[in-house]
Amino acid sequence: MKLLFDFLPIAIFFGVYKYTGDIIMATAVLIPATILQMAYTWFRTHKIEKMHLVTLGLVIVLGGATIAFQDKTFIQWKPTVVNWLFGVAFLISQYVGQKPLVQRMMEANIELPDPIWHRLSWAWVGFFIVMGILNLAVAYTMSEEAWVNFKLFGMLGLTLIFVVLQGVYLTKHIKEPAEENSTNE
Repeated sequence: MKLLFDFLPIAIFFGVYKYTGDIIMATAVLIPATILQMAYTWFRTHKIEKMHLVTLGLVIVLGGATIAFQDKTFIQWKPTVVNWLFGVAFLISQYVGQKPLVQRMMEANIELPDPIWHRLSWAWVGFFIVMGILNLAVAYTMSEEAWVNFKLFGMLGLTLIFVVLQGVYLTKHIKEPAEENSTNE
């Protein structure tokens, strides 16, 4: 559910684009939609994740540049910049701090051996890099409408597939609590 909430401003961007056919107008709606999403998150939880703040900042800066210069290139680069920044953050976390970023985010819910956390972190680094490259490939080789469709359906779909594959991989490595093992015998 959280993943779908994260994609809400993109869905609004998509809807406005499909209704108007105007990427500048869709971008003009994306900015306040993202701000409202963050305000709602703050109101409910009294915190906003750093990743969301980065995304908000890039939406405001690159979306604002798109509107100011009437140039879709800025907003088309936003998903790539976001993905590559996340990739760099996950990469750096492998070497800085005591735990990879993915472990810090997920360890409250699952317990894994350290080598698996590191493999998972590298998988996310690769995923973010590939997503950034795919975004640019679609933006520069396909129509504006194809890019808008990819931004919503392609990126969301690929993210969901990656998360499902990650879940399948993790099921092989999750440590079961000792109590469950003794009751199943």
